[in-house]
Amino acid sequence: MITDLHIHSLCSDGKYSPSRIVEEAKKKEIGFLSVTDHDTIASQEIAILIAKRKGLRYLSGVELNVTFSHCEYKGGKQISLDFLGYNFDHENEDLRAKLFLMSEHRKKRAATILQNINKEFRDQGIKEFSEADFQTIQESADGALGRPHIADYMVKKGIVKDRQEAFDLYLVKSDVPKYPLYLEEASRLIRNAGGKLVLAHPNDPHGTSLATLTQSLPEQTQIIKELMFPLIDGIECWHSRSDIATTNHYIQFAQENSLIMTGGSDCHQKPILMGAVKVPSYVAAQFHF
Repeated sequence: MITDLHIHSLCSDGKYSPSRIVEEAKKKEIGFLSVTDHDTIASQEIAILIAKRKGLRYLSGVELNVTFSHCEYKGGKQISLDFLGYNFDHENEDLRAKLFLMSEHRKKRAATILQNINKEFRDQGIKEFSEADFQTIQESADGALGRPHIADYMVKKGIVKDRQEAFDLYLVKSDVPKYPLYLEEASRLIRNAGGKLVLAHPNDPHGTSLATLTQSLPEQTQIIKELMFPLIDGIECWHSRSDIATTNHYIQFAQENSLIMTGGSDCHQKPILMGAVKVPSYVAAQFHF
């Protein structure tokens, strides 16, 4: 059975709707999947419904951005890590309330980022973003608003040639801190909703991962032992940007420490990577339905 437990929809920064993702999963013969949008579960109700109609096994999912630090790395400076929540009650009131607060913060953060970008535009003689531009960006998100939506709008307006250039020229220097969700609270929210918390792409060289602190795999797993036990339930061992050494290291670590092992493409439909990561069939057996 093809498994993909890391997919994003347009409810965060993906290109497809939750229903279309399930339709594509069916076409690609993906039998076990999860839509894991950033800091929102707006996609879950429809994804669960359509997956049931299509006869697919589905896990409720979310990807939470967590503020994290270790005193021995980067002088204790805070970084961002991603954690995947699975198999939780998507109607849990505490979880929904917290995600609503995070969504509201995203809107305020985006507005401030746009103000900072407008300062750059003024210096460069570029027409500034208006309130109408901000409204259009909000509507394009259809869920958790973030910097990728601003980047895509800048590409559409012809200000930059691609998303990477938007980040390099404007979005990095104009950034504003994200909502400070810490691991203890993320763990409590997911577990109290009946779910499991999994560290996402632990060694991703291009994303929010422990590679930001150290590229040493043994040091990464030591950090997990020191500061994440017993707050997590698993590790994402298979990922589209994980090399063989990373995958093998984390499989062994998970097995030695009785942690759940998950995997997925991290597909945003840009391009479509759903089902491209070979996740073993035994992963599905770790979750009970």
